[in-house]
Amino acid sequence: MLTDWLELPGAESFFRWAGAIADADLLTLGTTGDAEAIKDTAVTQPLVVAMSLFVARELGGLPGPVAHSPQAGRDVVIAGHSVGELTAAALAGVLSVEAAIALTAVRGRAMAAACAQTPTGMSAVLGGDPDELAAALEQRGLTPANVNGAGQVVAAGPVDALAELRAAPPAGARVVPLPVAGAFHTSYMAPARERLEGLVGGLRPADPSRLLLSNADGAAVTTGTEALSRLVSQVTSPVRFDACLATMRELGVTAAIELPPAGALSGLAKREWKGADVEVLAIAKPADLDRARELIEAERGRPEPDHLPDWRVVVSPVRGTVRPATIAEGTRLPAGTPLGRISSRRQEADVSAGYAGVLAEWLVAEGDLVDAGDPIARLYPEVPS
Repeated sequence: MLTDWLELPGAESFFRWAGAIADADLLTLGTTGDAEAIKDTAVTQPLVVAMSLFVARELGGLPGPVAHSPQAGRDVVIAGHSVGELTAAALAGVLSVEAAIALTAVRGRAMAAACAQTPTGMSAVLGGDPDELAAALEQRGLTPANVNGAGQVVAAGPVDALAELRAAPPAGARVVPLPVAGAFHTSYMAPARERLEGLVGGLRPADPSRLLLSNADGAAVTTGTEALSRLVSQVTSPVRFDACLATMRELGVTAAIELPPAGALSGLAKREWKGADVEVLAIAKPADLDRARELIEAERGRPEPDHLPDWRVVVSPVRGTVRPATIAEGTRLPAGTPLGRISSRRQEADVSAGYAGVLAEWLVAEGDLVDAGDPIARLYPEVPS
């Protein structure tokens, strides 16, 4: 993982420093560590977060000594997947780099200890009917721990139940065991969550300086306290990366960059956003940094529109039944505010405000049936100051 990156100035000292914070030899693990060592989630988690943060630093993505403001960071949307939410919290200015690495190390050790209590694991399930899959998981006592979008769900639970699922998958589905230590994001991680709950009171998180999306529901997190609370609760809660992808689509992202170790999330985004005019870049090697810098500069140089429309319509991404959020007309909404959920027999999709503004009018009521593209609400966009 790290060998190619160590050629960059300051890389070796960064990972030695990060390893000191995490109480783990990240340099050895990231260069000559074998598969068995890397499988240990106690060391994998801080290694992954440190690697992402180093590359973010190379791209100028970390908040500096001058505090970022929400207005200055309005053109940047940040989301992480599972442990990547700690990287995202640092990029949004909620946690310092040191606090993010230290908290990740504690999280990794606590989750490793929880994994040792019961033989559990995770398997990716690709394709198949969502309802049939849900029934198959429930029948075997398994949890959809990751709902990643693009037809991918990660099942988690006892290893014997996962073996049964692989032997007899739902029609049209393929089950692929994952090399992980246990059933993350399930009730089996309750001891780890308790461990984190006893520690986070000592942290003083800042409010996000950039738009930060949550794995819980794809909604924007508005305060540092809420972000920290969600970082703790996500240890036992499913990852809804599909909801994060849906929010980014609604926000109209024009480019997406995945920090290393990269590839999996970029693949999900490309499949989920198929047909959209979005460049998705996975930074897999140092040579990819040049293209990442070009994308960032292109976004900084994008001109602001001369005139915002008087109002905009939020539309449904899928066909289904509407459950609007309980928000009164006339309420000011930050970008990313959840507006409801569209449910069908096959799928569920969260809908969020794609921009800051005022809810002018609901165009649907509870239980209404809508098609993809049907209007749900009308918003007056907020004029930048």
